[in-house]
Amino acid sequence: MASLRDIKARIDSTKKTRKITSAMQLVSASKMNKAEQNAKGYVPYSEKMQEVVANIANSNPDVSHPMLEKRKVKKTGYIVITSDRGLVGAYNSHVLKTLQQEIQKRHQSADEYTVIVLGRKGYDYCKKRDIPVSNSILGVADHPVFADIKELAQQTVAMYSDGEIDELNIIYNHYVSAVSQKPTMNKLLPLEDLHEHGSTISEYEYEPNQEQILKVLLPLYAESLIFGALLDGKASEHAASMTAMSSATDNAGELIDNLTLTYNRARQAAITQQITEISGGAAALE
Repeated sequence: MASLRDIKARIDSTKKTRKITSAMQLVSASKMNKAEQNAKGYVPYSEKMQEVVANIANSNPDVSHPMLEKRKVKKTGYIVITSDRGLVGAYNSHVLKTLQQEIQKRHQSADEYTVIVLGRKGYDYCKKRDIPVSNSILGVADHPVFADIKELAQQTVAMYSDGEIDELNIIYNHYVSAVSQKPTMNKLLPLEDLHEHGSTISEYEYEPNQEQILKVLLPLYAESLIFGALLDGKASEHAASMTAMSSATDNAGELIDNLTLTYNRARQAAITQQITEISGGAAALE
């Protein structure tokens, strides 16, 4: 059995840990609130962009663009959004498990796919397993702006337009609520089902013409989908961190209670032993 000193030292150590995890929980909660606002605030822009693109595409059925054309898939691209740090519960493992399952299900060799990674955890995971990574960003800000990923987004969309990949998917954790994040995989390219998001009646006047504007808007729209998923993923990351730190704080509290009970029992046993020894010594002197 551990000595009273060892138990007391462990109680003190666990109390210090609880203070740290409690502080981290508060920080994550603050970050989550801002990240949630960023993600929700971006939705109207993304939806309006989608509406304009859909209206142009639907009103011009003869318009052709590589991003609208479905072709035989010889090589697939995956954008994977993970965190740069740990202490986020199962946030990263859910995303990476989805990626691994998709690779095993669809591909026979590494030549059939490539991965674009946002976040160090995903990058390290791919490198350790020899998963091909064509581009990456490490050290993504807690509250990213589009400029942070603009170059990567442009290069990724260009990979599809140039025929380097024939399909582009994005895997991330969708923010449902502070306690619920859902691993999600969406197809970004080719753009499909635009008829569901717009009408054939144009509400706009276009200059120089709709086809030229569509060539500009389609890449921007695809890039906006990537950024929107990143904002969504960041809200999920901070929510997962808050939940993990809350659980760690609660566990530390339970451990302190158990250790305190053990300490009191050991101390009581030690006092009883001392009283017994004193009584025995006094009886021996009589």
